Amino acid sequence: MANLPIHPIHPIHELFAGRPREIAPGRRSAIRKAPLAPPWRIETEGLVGDRQADRRHHGGAEKALHHYPREHYASWRTDLPELAQEWRPAAFGENISTFGVDEESVCVGDVFALGGARLQVSQGRQPCLTLNFRFGRRDMARRVQESMRCGWYYRVLETGEARPGDPLRLVDRLQPQWPLARLFALLYARTRAFDELAEMAALPELAPNWRDLARRRIETRKVEDWTRRLGG
Repeated sequence: MANLPIHPIHPIHELFAGRPREIAPGRRSAIRKAPLAPPWRIETEGLVGDRQADRRHHGGAEKALHHYPREHYASWRTDLPELAQEWRPAAFGENISTFGVDEESVCVGDVFALGGARLQVSQGRQPCLTLNFRFGRRDMARRVQESMRCGWYYRVLETGEARPGDPLRLVDRLQPQWPLARLFALLYARTRAFDELAEMAALPELAPNWRDLARRRIETRKVEDWTRRLGG
């Protein structure tokens, strides 16, 4: 096991779950989440009691749980003070919200223990237009992408149960040269760094759809059109 940095991760006191409901006329989503009563059962496709409205783009084994750093909410309060009442844990539809880890300090393939479960970082979150409906701003998904305050997803390596007070503990680091911030920079800033994209495409711990994205960019020498995903 690689030498692991010490992260000041707080014990987990709550996990969040939601069910599909209308968040705007004609638009259903489970992005509005609330604390879930413990104990928490974590299965292959995520937290028991959590649901997704659009199973094509959300949920599944490679997006079993979403983690969003709680530190980011202070930045959103500064950027968008008019939405101050929104900036609280689970506002971005995350299941896990903690201080102490962010996209700079978490790497692709990191394995975390939470209670009896083992979780592995599989990919970052690519913001989509659901965020625009959630916050009532046509530019919200684009703002999240440009800030690279996106959060990340876990796959579940071992199912298990967790309870309040259990720590989210880093137990293995397989790709120390690949923090999530580097991935986001390749996707959204250094979009034609083809040598690095080739390395990205070869990361076995990275979700297949992200590896495929890197391969397509290398093959076509084109950056994908984000307009539809971001909602204009």
